[in-house]
Order: sequence, then C-alpha cells, then structure tokens
Amino acid sequence: MRYIIACLVTLTILSCKDEAKTEILKEKLLKNGTYKAVIEVQDNEELPFIFEVVSPTELKIFNAEEVIEVDEITYQNDSIFIKLPVYEGYISATFEGDNIKGSFIKESLNRIVPFSAEFDNDKRFDVKSKSLQNVSGIWETVFSKGIEGDEYIAKGIFKQEGNKVTGTFSTTTGDYRYLEGVMSGNEMKLSTFDGAHAFLFTAKVSDSTLEGTFYSGNHWKEPFVAKRNEAYELPSANDLTFLKEGYDGIDFTFPNTSDELVGLKDDRFKDKVVIVQIMGTWCPNCLDESKYYAEFYKNNKDKAIAFVALAFEYAKTKEEAFNRIDRLQTKIGIDYPVLLAQYGTSDKAKAQEKLPMLNHVLSYPTTVFIDKTGKVRKIHTGFNGPATGKMYDKFKTDFEGFVGALLEE
Repeated sequence: MRYIIACLVTLTILSCKDEAKTEILKEKLLKNGTYKAVIEVQDNEELPFIFEVVSPTELKIFNAEEVIEVDEITYQNDSIFIKLPVYEGYISATFEGDNIKGSFIKESLNRIVPFSAEFDNDKRFDVKSKSLQNVSGIWETVFSKGIEGDEYIAKGIFKQEGNKVTGTFSTTTGDYRYLEGVMSGNEMKLSTFDGAHAFLFTAKVSDSTLEGTFYSGNHWKEPFVAKRNEAYELPSANDLTFLKEGYDGIDFTFPNTSDELVGLKDDRFKDKVVIVQIMGTWCPNCLDESKYYAEFYKNNKDKAIAFVALAFEYAKTKEEAFNRIDRLQTKIGIDYPVLLAQYGTSDKAKAQEKLPMLNHVLSYPTTVFIDKTGKVRKIHTGFNGPATGKMYDKFKTDFEGFVGALLEE
C-alpha cells in the first residue's frame, strides 16, 4: 500500500510539473490574434504593418488587398524566428509578455533593422485628426528631384475612403506594391512590408500637391514631390531596353539548380516562342511577375511556347543561390527552368556583362520576347503588378495579345 501511495504521489508531482512546463511553453508561443508590428526607420519614424496569428506556426501579413501567408515559424527557448515566404529576410525576436521584440534581418546585405510587435492591436497608423484632404486619383511624381543621378519619375495611384488610403507608386522599372495607410489632417502616411521590402512614405498634402519622404528600411531615404495629373502616363516600358546595333537576337548558357547547363540553342527552345525573364528571387516585382508567368505557362504549355528565367542573385555562394531558386519554384509552382545567371551581386552593370547584346539591364524584372525564328521582337522593362490595378490589367491584355500573335506566325 505504501508503495502504491508513493507511486501516486510521484505521478501527481510529475503531472503537476508537466502541466507547469506546458504553461511555460504556452507563454512562449505566439497567441492567436492581431498584432501591430513596427520597424524603426530613420528620423525617428516608424514603419507599421499588421499581421494575424492563426496558429503558433502560421500567420498572415496584410498590406491593403495583399495577404501574405507565413508558415515558417520556429521557437527556441524564449526566442521566435519568422521566415518570410520566398525571400531571405527573417524576423528574430524574444518574448516580452504577449509582445515580441527583436530585429528584421537580411544577412546577405548585412542589414539589421529594429522590430517589435504588440499583441491585440489592429491599428496600422494612429489617426490624430479628421482628414482635411483626399488624395484619390493620379499623381505625377518625381523622386529625388534635382539630385543628379538619383532623380526618377513615378505615377502615384491612390484611393481614399474617409481616413484610409491605399494605392502605390509605379515607376519605369516597376511598382512599390501594395501601400496602405491614413490621411490625418493634411498628413499622409503609407507603408508596406513583404519580407523583401520595408517601405514608408510620409507626405504633406494640399489639394494639388504632395511633398514628402520615402524610407526604405533604415538604410535609405529620399524626398519626393507630386502634383495632380489625371492624364499622366509613364514612358513606354517597351522602349527602355533594346538590342545593340548589329544584333537581332540574344544567346546564353547558364546552369539550372541541378547544375546542368541550359542554353537558348537547346532543342527544347527550337521553333518556339520563347519568353526570357530576367529576374531575382529577392525581388518582389519579380515574384508578382513569376506568379503570373507560371500560371500562364501552365495554361498554355501545350502550345509552341517556352519560358526560361535568368536569376541574378546576391546570395554569397552558388549553393545558397540554388537553394533560393528551388524555394521560389516550389513556393509558387514554376514549371519552367530558372537558371542561375549570376550570384554574389545583383548589380545591373554586372548583369549586362552576362547579356552583352543588350544596351543595359535597367530593371529587375525585364522580359525578352523571342519569335519562333530566334529573333527578338520586344523587350519589356519592369513589371506593373496587381497593386497598380488598371495598369496590371493592361499589361496582361498586351502580353497575351502579343504572345498570341507570335504563336500564330
């Protein structure tokens, strides 16, 4: 009997210890619910975004209409590691009660940005006063105006309902993706976070002008100005990159992720319309474009068409670059080959050296359209993604119409 009682006491103690251990573990897991995350940028400004935890290992990040599903979350003691889809960037943090605090890290670029997240808070920006302006419409924009070598143009596209503002800036090389924020008094604030880019825009607004600052993480900022212009259009994306005189085609040979060389003269591309995508796994505009191309190819692979992507990676090693390409292909289901054109840098001048027949590589992404005879028929610079609305719809219409005409030749 004493033995039985002793066993029961021991089991009770062990059970209590297990329950206590479980409680400790529960305290060190993300709670289900909404968090306001903040990344610190320059000038004491904060870049906020909202995420919702649906389970300890799953969360969703929200930027206007965009929802980013994250399922690579791990825990170690009192620390949490959140790896964002496709991109190399990750969050490393420790628990402070229900909240977490740490850094957003991009190792290849040696960037570490202070990060924190507050549980049970769904307000991206605080609205301090009633909106005094409405920015809905098109804005002719110049970034770094008057700064030699840095000035560039953009098209602001915004929609405002009450205090809430959504939209994006589209440039000649791509868009700044889904921006979301508020108009408080005559001050506009917009932000986005996708694991590759952390953007904050602040601006003073009048009825017809914007004057503000663009922050990228804590490593870059630049001024911008804009004026209302509903008729404003950017230069044609089909005229910015072209073949040098004396060329009517391109050629290349690069390894796939199995380290097998693949060249444009291979039989798989013979007598086909070929779409060559110049891109990088680190590039959000390239991700948007890859999603569209992957879906288009799946729906049309029975036709005389082939896609091939050339990845220009800043991963420090070949193996790491291959791993990132594999991850991208798996995550979004790319059935066409993605070749490693360069690693160790994403410098556009270096990329142009790999494709010397081009006048330059101005943007990631860039798409080269090749007809069935091997002749380059068009080069499209940049990509207007789904955040641009009508511009994205026009791109898809133009793309499908042009490819359709090439297939009929």
